[in-house]
Amino acid sequence: MKIKPSAAIRNNYNEIAEFCKETGEPVYLTKNGEGDLVVMDIEAFTRRESMLKLREQLVAAEEDRLNGKQGFSVEETVSLMQKAVHEVIDAKRK
Repeated sequence: MKIKPSAAIRNNYNEIAEFCKETGEPVYLTKNGEGDLVVMDIEAFTRRESMLKLREQLVAAEEDRLNGKQGFSVEETVSLMQKAVHEVIDAKRK
């Protein structure tokens, strides 16, 4: 984790951008000694958002399971996955 005063983004944008891209880590900016903003690489942000959405979906599925909701059988899941793979392969051939 890297912490910088907010003026650093104005004065050292390229250095901060390079740090974020190389490490995938955010930079925390402060204003008057207090946390103010977080700056991060767009790819790292996109990965983080995707991971959070997946976790939300997994938590929701687990809650459904614990509440007795029936899902797909293993056979149904395999069949759906195979169908999706074939659709992608067919789409690439076109």
